[in-house]
Amino acid sequence: MTSALYQRIDGSLYHRIFVVGDLHGCLSLLGHELAKIAFDPQRDLLLSVGDLADRGPDSVGCLRLLNEPWFCCVRGNHEQMAIDAIHEENVSRWLRNGGDWFYALEDEVQAQAKQLILQADKLPHVLELNTREGKRIVIAHADYVSDEYVFGKPLDSYEIIWNRDRINYALAGRYGPISGADAFYFGHTPVEPALQFANLFYIDTGAVFGGYLTIRQLQ
Repeated sequence: MTSALYQRIDGSLYHRIFVVGDLHGCLSLLGHELAKIAFDPQRDLLLSVGDLADRGPDSVGCLRLLNEPWFCCVRGNHEQMAIDAIHEENVSRWLRNGGDWFYALEDEVQAQAKQLILQADKLPHVLELNTREGKRIVIAHADYVSDEYVFGKPLDSYEIIWNRDRINYALAGRYGPISGADAFYFGHTPVEPALQFANLFYIDTGAVFGGYLTIRQLQ
């Protein structure tokens, strides 16, 4: 079920469900981490906080995950920069933030990558997971820009994928929960280690910057 920016996932359809931090082209690292948890693509589901491509060694491979039935992703700011650039908007911003890989591709592979980026334009900004155990878990890239979660609530899509105000306040010791769900998972801002503030979890542990990839089990 989708409502504009939102998509719902029924956890009862899957055995185990995990969420992973920003991939940024680190496909082999993801494979290594999935092997460690014995991830079963036939029964399990992997959710992503977005930013599949840019900066790392295999942006195309990470974007191809969009076609895997065991993978579901929210839109990150890097997806949005790529989408904009494909439409000839703000190309220089994407290049400044790691989009140069796209323009270095052979024609055939570049055509495939373009199609994947256009697919990313259908990604939701907010995923709501309803687990088998009755928990409601929300995933967005940078922030859920309200202190009360409601499925389908109109929000500024730009702020969902770019805003760092909430984590900056939290790092300064000023934070509280977001009501309406049991837990919220975000990426976007590299932290070490993964951090929790009230019911907010920040799991981008800077894999592409020499950190590591964080995967958390949600069900």
